[in-house]
Order: sequence, then C-alpha cells, then structure tokens
Amino acid sequence: MSVTTMSDADQVARVQAALREAELEGWLFFDFRGQNPIATAMLGLGWTSRRSFTLIPAEGDPVTLIHAIEHSSWRHWPWEIIDYAGWREMESRLRELIGDRTRLAMEISPRSSVPTLDRVPSGVLELLREVGVDPVSSGDLVSTFHSVWSEEQLEAHRVSAETARAVAMDAFTRAAEHARISKPLLEGQLGGWIREELAARGMPVDADAHVAIGPNAADPHYDPRDAGDAIAVGDVLLIDLWGKPTEEGVFADQTWMGILSDAVPDRLQTIWEAVRGAREAGIDFLGACHDEGRAVRGYEVDDVCRGFIEDRDFGEFFVHRTGHSMDVELHGSGPNLDNLETRDDRLLVHGVGFSVEPGIYIPGDVGVRSEINVYWGAGGPEVTPRERQDEILVLLGD
Repeated sequence: MSVTTMSDADQVARVQAALREAELEGWLFFDFRGQNPIATAMLGLGWTSRRSFTLIPAEGDPVTLIHAIEHSSWRHWPWEIIDYAGWREMESRLRELIGDRTRLAMEISPRSSVPTLDRVPSGVLELLREVGVDPVSSGDLVSTFHSVWSEEQLEAHRVSAETARAVAMDAFTRAAEHARISKPLLEGQLGGWIREELAARGMPVDADAHVAIGPNAADPHYDPRDAGDAIAVGDVLLIDLWGKPTEEGVFADQTWMGILSDAVPDRLQTIWEAVRGAREAGIDFLGACHDEGRAVRGYEVDDVCRGFIEDRDFGEFFVHRTGHSMDVELHGSGPNLDNLETRDDRLLVHGVGFSVEPGIYIPGDVGVRSEINVYWGAGGPEVTPRERQDEILVLLGD
C-alpha cells in the first residue's frame, strides 16, 4: 500500500491534527523484528533487529528511540533519533521520550478483540504503564492513515475485480465441460488453473483460490491444494478466488456459486436466497447510512447481515464474520464487519475497503457463500465487481 510515512512532514501534520481531535497526546509505535507491520509501514522501515519506540506527539516533532547499532535502518528518518545500548539505558531514555504524556495511541486491542491490531507485547505495555502511560487503541488512526486506499489502488482494484469475475466464470465453464464428458476435474486441479489464470491476466501477487463441492464447501476454509474430490455432474460448486496486480496494490476477493445440473433444487435455492438477501441487506444498510450522513461501525453491518440469516432459521450455520478489511493484505488492518468472532467497533472511515461475504455452512451437507467487495468512499458504498451474483449458476442447462 502506498502509505505516506512519518518521514513526511505533511503526513505528520495530518496525524497530529487527528490526535488532537481524539484528545490523544501522541501515537507511540513499538516494533521489534517487524512484529508490528503497521509500525514498519508507517515508519518506512525495512528489517530491524532491536526494539524501537517512535513517538509522534500531538504537538512538536517526532522522536525515535533506537538501539545504537540500528542507524542504517533509520537513515531515511529526518527527525530526532535517541540512542540506547543496554536495557537500563533504554528504560531510562524511554521515560525521557514519554515525558509527562499519558494518553498515547498504540497498536493494541482491548481483550485482543481485533488480533490484526493487537501488535504490542504485554511486557512492553507493562513497561509503559510503569512510566505512567495509559495506552489507547490506535484502531481508527490505523484505518485512516494505513488502510485507506489511494486513487491508484482503487482504480487498479476495479480492473482486478472484473478480471477475477471473468476467471471465475471461465472456471465454471471449464468444470462443466469436463463433467459433461465424464472426465471431471479435481477440486485442486481447478484451483491450480484459477491461480495460473489470475496471474496470466494481471493478478500475479498472492493469487490463490479455494474450490469446493457440496459437503466440502461446508468447511469455509476447505483447501485441497492439488488434490481433492472430483467435480462431477450434480455437484454444487463453490469458487473463492483472490489476488492483486502489484505488491502495492489492494486485493480483489470474490466467491461464486454454481451447480453442475440443469436446475437448482428448492432447498438449495432457499439457502441461496438467505445468503444473497443477507449480502444485499448489508449493502442497503451501508447505502442508507451514507444517505443519512450516519457514521457506521464494522459490527453494525455484521448485525444486519447476520440478523437476516437468523430470521430465516440458518443462524447457527453462519459461523464466521460477515467481512474482513482489505488493503495490501488480503485480511487487512482496517475495520472488519464482525460482531461474532469479535466486536469490531472501529469506524468505517472513508477510503477503506472490505469484503461482504455471508455464508451458510451445514456440516456434511453443503456450504453456500456469496462474496463481493466494497469501497467505502465519500460517495457511498461502491460494490465490485459491477455485476454481482443474483442466482446460482446452472452449469449444465441448455
């Protein structure tokens, strides 16, 4: 992601304005060997091997505390650098760095409710509390300054979304052709073909796919890799695929459903309508929030989608969150649509992207999911791809 780092004075000024608005005295980044990827991205770091503490104060210039042997990794840093060598010196100078500040944002999540945000070890928090710091979650700051998409990323995502859709449609056609001549592909074979096609069509970075039939699809993360079961006549077929064009790009991530038959059985149609309806309820809710000028948090969208499925008596089979953040990571550092696995109360700030993917998974029977992506822009929710799935694809019809 083309994150503007804290080496940029204008970015520092924007962060400081946000800190003051939130009544925070600073943003304190801790890192050790890259265990806080948010810090490494925001600070523009490569590999480091010792502990560092970087303070972006609400007022004044940034300051970083690093080990004396780490200067090469910080040669890009235009702000003050304080050295330490031994642990006693580190703790003493950390006190000086913090001063009398108490409310500092850090990559923490109360009760570890959002694991992708919970990046600071308990021992470091213990050390900071000893010097008077009352750490506050940096969640909304991370969304705003790390996970927001650039215009270039958004435009590339739009292209990737249509590419992923086209690959999925071709994959369904390929599965049907092989089933018709009684030479069915294995799930893993079709997944491998999808990965190759995504890469060949401009989405080579982290291109991947999960392909599952019937009962296998009842495991939301089923992945047979190169093997799996044969995709034969009569099977319900789930295809989940994702990738991005460059390391700096953002992902497109979609799930589609088909059946190798000439009709959709009534029970499967009932399940599909619950999933599709939940997806649309979530999109409609986002649209309504935008139209009303209402702030919306991740857990609220999950409540809407989950409630739709629960009202149709499938609630016990919707066993994961409604959606995940998407940025340069497939499961990004921004807000998730989640009030099941966690209660994600982070704001959906303008510029973030996420999946909407309700599903129903009945063990030993069938799994059905529909997944689209949403860019939460100033103009409201933009759904990709442009044409989302309305009905289960009938793959062996006339």
